[in-house]
Amino acid sequence: MDELNAGDTAFILISAAMVLLMTPGLAFFYGGMTRAKSVLNMMMMSFIALATVPVVWVLWGYSMAFGGESTGFIAGFDALGMSGITPESMSGTIPEFAFSAFQMMFAIITVALISGAIADRAKFGTWTLFTVLWVTLVYFPVAHNVWGGGWLATTLDPIIDFAGGTAVHINAGAAALALVLVLGKRIGFKKDPMRPHNLPFVMLGAALLWFGWFGFNAGSELAADGVAASMLLNTAVATAAAILGWLVVEVVRDKAATSLGAASGAIGGLVAITPAGANVSPVGAIIIGLAAGVITAFAVSLKYRFGYDDSLDVVGIHMVGGLVGSLLVGLLAAEAFGGIAGSVGQLGRQAAASFLVLGYSFVVTYILGFLLDKTLGFRIKDEDEITGIDMTTHAETAYEFFTAGGSLGKSGPAVASAPAEGKVNA
Repeated sequence: MDELNAGDTAFILISAAMVLLMTPGLAFFYGGMTRAKSVLNMMMMSFIALATVPVVWVLWGYSMAFGGESTGFIAGFDALGMSGITPESMSGTIPEFAFSAFQMMFAIITVALISGAIADRAKFGTWTLFTVLWVTLVYFPVAHNVWGGGWLATTLDPIIDFAGGTAVHINAGAAALALVLVLGKRIGFKKDPMRPHNLPFVMLGAALLWFGWFGFNAGSELAADGVAASMLLNTAVATAAAILGWLVVEVVRDKAATSLGAASGAIGGLVAITPAGANVSPVGAIIIGLAAGVITAFAVSLKYRFGYDDSLDVVGIHMVGGLVGSLLVGLLAAEAFGGIAGSVGQLGRQAAASFLVLGYSFVVTYILGFLLDKTLGFRIKDEDEITGIDMTTHAETAYEFFTAGGSLGKSGPAVASAPAEGKVNA
């Protein structure tokens, strides 16, 4: 039996809490990018993942991903309901419960990431059921194949995905593209501006995500050691470089450096360094960050060229950013960092793993989304979309716009009125 290391255990418990914070951070990031009449629904789509996925994880998710001998596709059902696991059970130098809790946070945010692609138009009840079915059919098998000793990892050994370039970001981005095609475009896509309604929310969300991402990336070492430290440093510098790369593109192309661009560039850099950061030097991390910032800045505009309505750029940032990091580490990996040297052969293994996960996620998600749409219906009514999904689905609005009257002495009554929602980028 492995001996418990108190430092490693404390580090993973803190990292797990940081990763949990990323999902509320994502809610702010996505919520600020939507229109005023949709912000609560957008945030609720993240928050419901915080409710459904942990229950599913305990009942059967942990067992499928990590709870037994590999069948090649899943780990099996030996640990249903976390059976056989006690506070004394160990996973390396940390309690198995700590490992399970940390991995659970990854499952939560992965499904929440998908939601931004279908903002403004998805039925909340169907989305809630989708979170359960998707993690079961897609996330748990992919996590097992990448990290749990499944067929993908053993067949393509070694593949590099330290913290989730394939299992989280390519997986979620491909699923987002599939759902976009199932649900179709928002009313007014490419005609109405559909601008973010609250950019401070976007910046706050990006900051919370960046903070939590240190737990996401460094915590994936599962030990408080030098690898975790290098991963933390590389996460910081790659993200910084990605912001600069995105803003340079904006300045050259649009003559303005925007707060939305800075926030989006940060997320693109975080995504790209996630699979690669433990296997590259700090200079390599800067190269990956710059590449991610530039490439994702161009990738988010592809939806207008090809006509798919990825509302909040999940495909352009997460799928493309995940591909950037997962592929570049095949060339930039340094043997002193992780024991694998970059090579053409390693690039080939990275590409095979990336596109196998992308294809599996896209196909299964498309079939799942199509079946849910044909049975329960996945898209809200047109009139509800026009009115605003917050009011028609949740019977709430994020902002109470009202008219108030009052007297200001001899000058007579004065009326203060807030603009109608349509005047604030609704």
